[in-house]
Amino acid sequence: MTLFTRLMQSRLLSHPAIRPYTALINEDLSATYSRDIQKWLVIAPVIGVVTGLFITGIATLILDTIWVRVLPYYLLHHDAIVVGLLLGFLLTGLIMQFGTSNPDEHSTEEIIRSYHEHQGDIEVRSFWWKILAAVTTVGSGGSAALEGPSIYGGGAIGSWLWTRLRRFGLERRDRRIMLISGAAAGMAAVFRAPLTGLVFALEMPYKDDLAHEALLPSLIASVVSYATLVAFVGSQPLFGFAGSTTFSATDLMWSALLGAIIGLVAIVYDITFRRVRGFFVTLRIPHTAKLVLGGLGTALCGLLFVHIYNGTLVPIGPNYEAVREILARPHPSGMLIVFSILKLGATICSLGSGGVSAMFVPLLLVGGCIGNAFGQSVVHTNAVDLYAAVGMAAFISGGYKTPLTAVVFVAETTGGHSFLIPSLIGAAVAYAVSGEASVSGDQHLHEMVKIAELSGASVREVMQTHVVGVQADTTLRDFRATVAARHHHTIYPVYEGDRVIGTIETSVLPTTDPDRWDTQRVGELARRHTTRVPTNCDLAEALRLLTREDGDQMLLVTSENDATLVGIVTKTDILRSLQNGGPQMATPAVHAAV
Repeated sequence: MTLFTRLMQSRLLSHPAIRPYTALINEDLSATYSRDIQKWLVIAPVIGVVTGLFITGIATLILDTIWVRVLPYYLLHHDAIVVGLLLGFLLTGLIMQFGTSNPDEHSTEEIIRSYHEHQGDIEVRSFWWKILAAVTTVGSGGSAALEGPSIYGGGAIGSWLWTRLRRFGLERRDRRIMLISGAAAGMAAVFRAPLTGLVFALEMPYKDDLAHEALLPSLIASVVSYATLVAFVGSQPLFGFAGSTTFSATDLMWSALLGAIIGLVAIVYDITFRRVRGFFVTLRIPHTAKLVLGGLGTALCGLLFVHIYNGTLVPIGPNYEAVREILARPHPSGMLIVFSILKLGATICSLGSGGVSAMFVPLLLVGGCIGNAFGQSVVHTNAVDLYAAVGMAAFISGGYKTPLTAVVFVAETTGGHSFLIPSLIGAAVAYAVSGEASVSGDQHLHEMVKIAELSGASVREVMQTHVVGVQADTTLRDFRATVAARHHHTIYPVYEGDRVIGTIETSVLPTTDPDRWDTQRVGELARRHTTRVPTNCDLAEALRLLTREDGDQMLLVTSENDATLVGIVTKTDILRSLQNGGPQMATPAVHAAV
C-alpha cells in the first residue's frame, strides 16, 4: 500500500461528507504514486549518512594513518617491501580463513552475487572480519584500493538497514535496491564523486545494462554520503588533471586508436586475472598459504620496479599518490610501460590469490600510464593529460564493463568537460574491442537478452532436482543451526513428511523474537501459497511468475496430483541455463534435508 493510498484511506478523507469528492483524486494519486517511491526520500538519506561516516573512518584509517607511514618506509628500505607484504597477507589469510564462512567471497563480487542470487542478503556475521582483512590487504601494500571495502561496506550497510527498517513497509525486493544504494554511496564517498558512485553501482551488476530500479535511492544515497564525507575531509577532488581546454579532430582519432589498444590489453588482463583467480579458488591448500603466495608475488613486482627505477613510484599499495604524480608531471614512456606491466602483475597477485579489495584504482592508474606514454611517444603532444584521461576511461570500460562510469569519473575529476568527448570515444571503443571479457565473474547479461530462447522449453529442463528442504516441525533455532547454516540459501521448501506444504525464507529469522526460536516451528512461518507448476510448464510463463509484482522467489514443481515435489525453479536457474547454451534435461532425483 502506497503512502498516498494510506493517506486517502485516513479517517479525515473517508468522512461521508468528503468521500464523494475524493474518489477522482484518489484514483489519480494512486496511479501517480503507484510505486511508493516517496519512502526513499527518508530511507536513502539514512543509507547515505551511515555509509558516509563508515567510509570516512575507513579512508582515514588506511590512507592517513597506515599507508602514509608504510609507503615512505618501503621507499627507504626496499627489503621491507617483501617482509611487510608477507606479514600483511599472512594476517589477511588468517582473518579470512578463520573469521569468515567462505574466504573466497568478499568485496565487489559478493555484492554482485548477492544482488543476482540472494535477493540482496549479505552475511552480516563476517562483515567486520572482511573489513579488517581489507585494511590489512591494502594497508600492507596490496595492489588494490579503497573501493573494495567501500562498495562492500556500503552494500552490506544497505542490506543490514533493510532488516532494521522493514517494519516501516519495506518489501522483500527493496533489499536489493538498498544493497545497490549502499554500494553507490560507498563508491561516491571514497572517490568524492557522487555521479561516479551512482553510475558505477547501477552498471556493476550487468555487462550490458543498468540496475534501473535502484536509480532514485542510489542517487540520493550517493549525494548524502558524499556530503557526509566532505564535511570531515573537505571537497577537493581526489585526483587532479592539468586540464587541456581544447581538442582537435585528430585528437578524437588518436583517442579511438588508444581505446582499441587498451581494449586489447584489457582482454589479456581480464582473462589472465580470471584464470589466476580460478586457479587459486580451486587450489587445495589453506587459504592463508594462498595469500602468502599472493603477497610474495606482489612484493616481487614492487621490488623489481624500485630496483630498476629508484624514485618515488612503486606499483603496490592503494597508489593514490601515484595517480597524482602521473598526472602532475611527465615521466619517461618506457618507465610508464614497465610500471603498468608490474602494476597489473601485482594486482593479479594481490587479488587473484584472494586479497580483500577491488581494482578500480589499479586499472585507472594503468590506463593513465598507457595513455600518458601514448601521448608522448605516438602522438608527440604536450597535452598528455588528455590521453591520460582517455586511457583511464578506456581501461575502466574494458576491464569492468562500466563505460558510463569511466566517462563520468573523468568528467567529475577533471572539473570540466574538456575531456568528455575524447574519453567517451576511447571508452566506447575499448568496451567494444574487449567484448564480453570482464574482471568480474558474477556480472550478468541482462535477463531479457536471450528471452526468445525460452520459447518451447519447459521447467523440466532447468529445474533443480537435488532439493534441500526442512521439515515443518523443526524449530527455528534448529533450522538456523543446521540447514540454513550449512547451505546458505535464502529460501527452502517446507515438508510435512514427504509432502511439500510451502516455503520459508531465511529473512524471517531476524524479524522473529530469538526467545521464541526454541518453541516456534518452521511450519508456523511457512509461506503456504507458494506457486506450484507442473513439469511441462512453459519456461517463459515460469519466468513471468517469478518476475511479477510480489512474485515468489521459487516455484515448486510438482507431480500431476500436486502432492509430490519433483523439483524447484528460480530465476537464477532459468538465466543460468540460457548462459550455458539453453535449457537441458534435468536428472530426476530429489533429496530433502531435515
